Amino acid sequence: MESQQQVVSANGITQAVRVAGPPDGVPVLLIHGNCSSALFWEPLVRRLPGHLRVIAPDLRGYGDTDTAPVDATRGLADFADDVAALLDQESLLPAGARPVVVGHSLGAGVAMRLLVDRPDRVAGLLLSAPVSPYGFGGTRDLDGAPTTPDFAGTGAGTASADFVRRLAAKDRGDEAPTSPRAVLRSAYVADPSSLGDDEELLLDTVLSTATGEDNYPGTAEPSANWPGTAPGRRGVLNALAPAYFRVADELVAVAGKPPVTWVRGDADVIVSDTSLFDLAYLGALGVVSGWPGEADCPPQPMVGQTRAVLERYAAAGGAYREVVLPGCGHSPHIECPVEFVAELLALVDRRR
Repeated sequence: MESQQQVVSANGITQAVRVAGPPDGVPVLLIHGNCSSALFWEPLVRRLPGHLRVIAPDLRGYGDTDTAPVDATRGLADFADDVAALLDQESLLPAGARPVVVGHSLGAGVAMRLLVDRPDRVAGLLLSAPVSPYGFGGTRDLDGAPTTPDFAGTGAGTASADFVRRLAAKDRGDEAPTSPRAVLRSAYVADPSSLGDDEELLLDTVLSTATGEDNYPGTAEPSANWPGTAPGRRGVLNALAPAYFRVADELVAVAGKPPVTWVRGDADVIVSDTSLFDLAYLGALGVVSGWPGEADCPPQPMVGQTRAVLERYAAAGGAYREVVLPGCGHSPHIECPVEFVAELLALVDRRR
């Protein structure tokens, strides 16, 4: 299939949505991750069968959707509210449609929030390289206990200033490790050759990210705790911080639990128990100076946390499947498309 863009007004903003498949097809909602856009799903959409009705929105501040502000104190709820409003757009989906929801990275966190807030509209959930249900960074154990009271080491202050500068400048070069192209090649995938002929398209999605205090990365607050920065109240990285995004207990409590498939690569360097984007792990490696040590500031067990929460979800009456793809990095649908499509179609067949 090939997608086409539609523009709709929903939740008070103008949203751009990629649409593919017949209006009466089996609905599938694709939610992209951070520093990307709906077109990040295009290599997947081309591989999907024609009986699906696929909608893939650009989240606020990405792609062609309005650069609306992100209230970090709501976690990822601003994004989830935008997506929920699309479910009622009959130009996109039939009235009352209940899609299988696929979320990648940050988008998986949005999908979790959507399931918590609108369980009646989610038929199944596919979490691809998902952020932990306890947010990104700053927690020490499988129960999501904070490392410090102010969640130091998380939020906008952890972003690379040079990456943000190059992102804002729409830098397409590869001369620096902090260039968007270099980050796409080294962090989004384990093997840059998996980007193939889509590299320029995928780089376009990265460069579509709106930068600033209300979007990416957001605002930061000083902290007396290592490494000296704590999350602010505005912007994307703060919305991901565990101070504001913590949905574990709410997920477990969801009524009428739809089936969940969790797909991850074992070579993911972003969402990992040894994440190269977790300052605590970088401190342990000696990359960030002054690390107070394992007892005071252990790396976040991201994968372990997700597994522990999904096991609780299953024990409370739900069901989940964990799929680990060898040699795959942070973008399973790009790196292992055959396996990813098979898991998605299996979930479509099992949808509630």
